[in-house]
Amino acid sequence: MAPSETRTHITEDTTLKVETATSKGYIVGERGSHNIAKGGQHPYPLPKFTDKYAEREWILQHMAAAFRVFARKGYTEGTAGHISVRDPVDPQTFWINPLGKHFGLMKKSDFVHVNEQGEILPDGSQIAINAAGFAIHSAIHQARPNVNAACHTHSVHGKAWSSLGRELDMINQDVCTFYKSHSVYSDFGGVALELEEGKHIAKALGNGKGVILQNHGLLTVGETVDEAAYLFTLFERSCQTQILAESALRPGEKLIICGDEEAAYTEFSAADPETLYTEFQPEYDMEIYYNDDFLR
Repeated sequence: MAPSETRTHITEDTTLKVETATSKGYIVGERGSHNIAKGGQHPYPLPKFTDKYAEREWILQHMAAAFRVFARKGYTEGTAGHISVRDPVDPQTFWINPLGKHFGLMKKSDFVHVNEQGEILPDGSQIAINAAGFAIHSAIHQARPNVNAACHTHSVHGKAWSSLGRELDMINQDVCTFYKSHSVYSDFGGVALELEEGKHIAKALGNGKGVILQNHGLLTVGETVDEAAYLFTLFERSCQTQILAESALRPGEKLIICGDEEAAYTEFSAADPETLYTEFQPEYDMEIYYNDDFLR
């Protein structure tokens, strides 16, 4: 591709032309984790399953790992917070954490299998689930067939940033993962116990990767629970980073924002589902190292 040529980059809600000048080292080709790997064998290929029950076991293990990571990072707040995964055997149902179980104690066998009507199915844990969690996650899974996992907690910096009712600014490479693919849900309606509130949140999320729930917290989604969980950790850290950056401004100073072209290129090259799955695997391995009992 010649330096003067361009490639059309389609984000979730806009179309941009991204320069692919070879002098800038821009990637020519398809999206995927091969773009971040050079030489040798890729350490974390996204697995493919022919046995849906084996896939279910794998998904629930990675879901449990996500909770352990969230516990290690301090995202707990009483009984608030939930992760859900679409069931690969019956995609009209999903799995979610039981009410009141600490994230740091979560195991694969703890999860509750629930249908779209909120009925607890017999092949999972028979413990109650968080009513607000069901309202939010059931609406998202119904609205977004491409979403197989969703994460929501009341993390400290997400809560702090959500009180401003603003999207994040593209002030560094990492936050560009959310370029044109995150939004703000500004109609806080109290604890999301009503199904309509869940539908409103799903609508505000749109086709994005994440949504800032004003006066509430953060929510992210993905094709895998690994993707959704990594995005949540990045969303929370991005809120923290912007709070720190704004607090360091001197009178008359402004944050330096990444250009649209550069931000769009960064999102294109490093924010696809396969690459975001890869980004979570070091955290998964760390949890195996600490205590692998979550696999059971």
